[in-house]
Amino acid sequence: MVLDKSYSISEIDNRIYGSFIEHLGRAVYGGIYEPDHPEADDQGFRKDVIDLVKELNVPIVRYPGGNMVSAYNWEDGVGPKSQRPKRLELAWRTIETNQIGTNEFMDWAKKVNTDVMMAVNLGTRGIDAARNLIEYTNHPGGTYWSDLRKEHGYEDPHNIKTWCLGNEMDGPWQVGQKTAYEYGRIAKETGKAMKLVDPSIELVACGSSNTGMPTFPEYEATTLDIAYEEIDFISLHQYYGNRSDDTANYLAKTMDMDHFIKTVTSTCDYIKAKHRSKKTINLSFDEWNVWYHSNDADKQIDAWQIAPPQLEDVYNFEDALLVGSMLITFLNHADRVKMACMAQLVNVIAPIMTENNGRSWKQTIYYPYMYTSLYGRGTALKPILSSPKYDSKDFTDVNYIDCAAVYQKEAEEVVLFLVNKNLQESISVTTDVRSFEGYQVLEHVVLENEDLKATNKPGSEKVTPHKGGSSKINDGVLETRLTKASWNMIRLRNVNA
Repeated sequence: MVLDKSYSISEIDNRIYGSFIEHLGRAVYGGIYEPDHPEADDQGFRKDVIDLVKELNVPIVRYPGGNMVSAYNWEDGVGPKSQRPKRLELAWRTIETNQIGTNEFMDWAKKVNTDVMMAVNLGTRGIDAARNLIEYTNHPGGTYWSDLRKEHGYEDPHNIKTWCLGNEMDGPWQVGQKTAYEYGRIAKETGKAMKLVDPSIELVACGSSNTGMPTFPEYEATTLDIAYEEIDFISLHQYYGNRSDDTANYLAKTMDMDHFIKTVTSTCDYIKAKHRSKKTINLSFDEWNVWYHSNDADKQIDAWQIAPPQLEDVYNFEDALLVGSMLITFLNHADRVKMACMAQLVNVIAPIMTENNGRSWKQTIYYPYMYTSLYGRGTALKPILSSPKYDSKDFTDVNYIDCAAVYQKEAEEVVLFLVNKNLQESISVTTDVRSFEGYQVLEHVVLENEDLKATNKPGSEKVTPHKGGSSKINDGVLETRLTKASWNMIRLRNVNA
């Protein structure tokens, strides 16, 4: 590999390390909010969960959905809690108590030092509800909705700057599913009204729900063609699983993600050219993760419960490897992927798990997410990598090594993130780092386990990182040994700075 500071991809938008909290399962009730828990604060938020979220340094959190938002009345979640209605939540067929809503979530976001990406309902509602919500959250005062916010105890506006125009509107599972033309029209007109209320906001339009949708990527093209000048981002969603228990094929699925990003980018640029526009639409990969472990269990859950344990995937070590590679993929597309949200944050396909009235703990996927969020900020560099390859069931010429590099100019640091997908053998990597004169290895963190199916449980975390990786620099060459099936972070620092 060759690594040079002049081989720059782009400055990294920190929002690629975002996450997602939906009113689904125990993400909110029993996750971030449990007023009877011993660790609950004066608002009922779990302090142990707050601490774990703060460790991740999450810059933005998408809220309140997700599929749930497409039949959600935001007004149900503001005002006195005793007057808030219980509703049938149609997306996940539960009962929503509305004890947490917009204002409470904004309070929680401040506690964990994050911004909010707010979604509006374009399924059962539209322009009017969206413009009223942004007036409620962002307008200083002197109008009906902004003064109502003040009556509810929030004198200052929340100033939410990032907004999603609906969710997965192409999906037949979505309440209020729309064709690309129907969605493009409502997105355009809703976005126009919202920017009249607050011209400083950024808007994310829905793309296809995943690459397998029959209308992909025509859905993106039509939506963009209609709403191009009103929107700033197009969304991408993708989940992966290993139902066939084929680890080599599973770990190759980032090739699908890479192709997805390139396809949507080219679609955006085609519409840009068609419109002869100077504006570039960037990508918001605002749902991504591993999701398959809980599918069968979810089918057994009875409908119309309050906060049942839905989508509670227990992640294993190989899932952490894939998550590490997915984050590497974002870094290698930092020129166009400007936001991304791991879906989700607590309990629901999440890096953080809790017991009701009990403990919280870190899943295996927590660690690559945490380290990449903490140290993957700065300028993304393009590693020139020559890697051995393999073929799998669905992919050919799969690199055994996935790699991304980040240059932090002010700190005089370079950080490499690497995954060795070889399940049998370690791989030695030599990297030309002569561009970084005076740099030495600061630390080499490794996540590895002999058992690909090893999981973490409360009080017993079998998959945790260590700092015993093998890396050293001699005469401008970084010599690294990547153990079999491992995720690695190598930090280099200028010792002469």
